[in-house]
Amino acid sequence: MHKLKSIVQSNLFKISSLNSFSILIKIAIGLITSKLLAIFVGPTGMALVGNFRNFISGLESISTLGFNNGIIKYIAENENDNQKNIKLISTVFVLLIFLVVILSLSLFFFSDYWNIQIFGSRFQFEIVFKILAIVLPLYAISIVLISIINGLGNFKSVIYINIIGNILGLIIAAFLLIKFKVLGALLTLIITPALLFFVCVYFIFKEINIFKIIQLKYFDFKIVNDLSQYSLMALVTAIISPFVFIGVRNYIITNIGIEQAGFWETMTRISSYYLLFITSVLGIYFLPKLAIAKNNFETKKIFNEFYKKLIPVFLIGLIGIYFARFFIIKMLFTTQFQPVTALFFWQLIGDLLKVCSWILAYNLLAKKLTLAYIVTEVFSLLTIYISSIFFMKLFGIEGIVIAHAFSYLIYLIVLCYFFRNIIFKNSPPN
Repeated sequence: MHKLKSIVQSNLFKISSLNSFSILIKIAIGLITSKLLAIFVGPTGMALVGNFRNFISGLESISTLGFNNGIIKYIAENENDNQKNIKLISTVFVLLIFLVVILSLSLFFFSDYWNIQIFGSRFQFEIVFKILAIVLPLYAISIVLISIINGLGNFKSVIYINIIGNILGLIIAAFLLIKFKVLGALLTLIITPALLFFVCVYFIFKEINIFKIIQLKYFDFKIVNDLSQYSLMALVTAIISPFVFIGVRNYIITNIGIEQAGFWETMTRISSYYLLFITSVLGIYFLPKLAIAKNNFETKKIFNEFYKKLIPVFLIGLIGIYFARFFIIKMLFTTQFQPVTALFFWQLIGDLLKVCSWILAYNLLAKKLTLAYIVTEVFSLLTIYISSIFFMKLFGIEGIVIAHAFSYLIYLIVLCYFFRNIIFKNSPPN
């Protein structure tokens, strides 16, 4: 009883519990938002929201140069060296301001171009890109501030920021969707993160007066070099992936209709909710263990733990989701979205294969195998794009989820081959 009490009272338990609570809130709010989207924008609006969400995701990574994880790492390492952290923060902000100004000008003055690329010539949402151009600095700074707070070790503040952001997002989404329909849905994606800037400033000022320490004289090219090496893997995925999915969605819109693209976006949203649990466990539990594994034998033990303990539970959950698919669509969306039920089988198969491959891909990150990570990631994204077009021509919208399963099967096989000396060797280290 004493041991149980000490575990419950430990900081790790409290932070893990708070993080789990944050994830549950995010999923609950995401489900409510999905219902509002289904009611007020329908399948067509869902497809447009999907494209814009992917675009913002890529823009976010470009505007911060994928430095997030590097910032966390170096801020944490320099915990007892304020001068190094001042240099790091100043360098990051000087780069960020320079880059964000260029991106904002591009978005504002070429809003017509971006509108056609993301939404097509049928829709006139140039105003969205102009507003995005105005709020992008706040958006980008808030992302960096969260990374700094995380690096300073204040995990609770990061979790609280996420909780506040999700609640704020729901309130803004409800108001804008009811008032402006599709335009409101698109504005929600940019206004919420921008307002989160003020929440981040409140929490960062509890730690440091950040705007007093940012000075041009502290800019350091060595820090730029260190961060760029650390962020290369993150940038490849974060930039290429969104534009691959925009390309697939635009191909669907052009060839079989925007409603079909909306059905696929709906299936993707559902998938993203239950995958949150896996990504959370991987990031909090498995990634640190992989990073400190001393040899192939220890790494294999971690792989085995993942496949023996997590995958069976995940598989049972997927089976439950499949049999509840009609109820899920009825509860979360509207009758317009019934065709989505036909997409569940191959999406769930693909997600199972995706999760099976994740532990191997995370080992590439943990061991900083940069070239292998980039090559396999680019190969995977190309496979997704090419197979999506191929299978869609054969099976219509269902071909997209077949391609999802096929591409992650290939990805898993490639990763298994790369790690064959770990997976298929039984002998312990000497």
